[in-house]
Amino acid sequence: MDTFYSLYPAVKHTHLLLIAVSVLFFIVRFVLQMRRSAVMEKKFLKVAPHVIDTFLLLSGVLLCFMINQYPFVDPWLTEKIGAVAAYILLGVMAMQQDRGKLFRIFAFVGALGWLMYAAKLAHFKQAVLIG
Repeated sequence: MDTFYSLYPAVKHTHLLLIAVSVLFFIVRFVLQMRRSAVMEKKFLKVAPHVIDTFLLLSGVLLCFMINQYPFVDPWLTEKIGAVAAYILLGVMAMQQDRGKLFRIFAFVGALGWLMYAAKLAHFKQAVLIG
């Protein structure tokens, strides 16, 4: 079991790297989408975010087990899951072509705002809205 916990730094840094790559992909894809770039039709840009986000989710679940804190038990983690859900929802809205340009920009900025809030919760592990 000690080996499991000794992997914590590697899992944490992998999780942080996946977050950075996921957010970078989101920003790049948003800019390409706004410019109506043909690059958006590349299979890599359609598949890679799903693969990255799957590994991001898996590393997050593994970290929960490693630190023995769980959503709906620990308020900060419950709140972080809510912030991530808001980020995903606004991110999906920002990427939809059938929405107005201004709406999509506001959704994009809002998504990044919720992401920053999730980062704050992860860093300080202090719930603001719950508890």
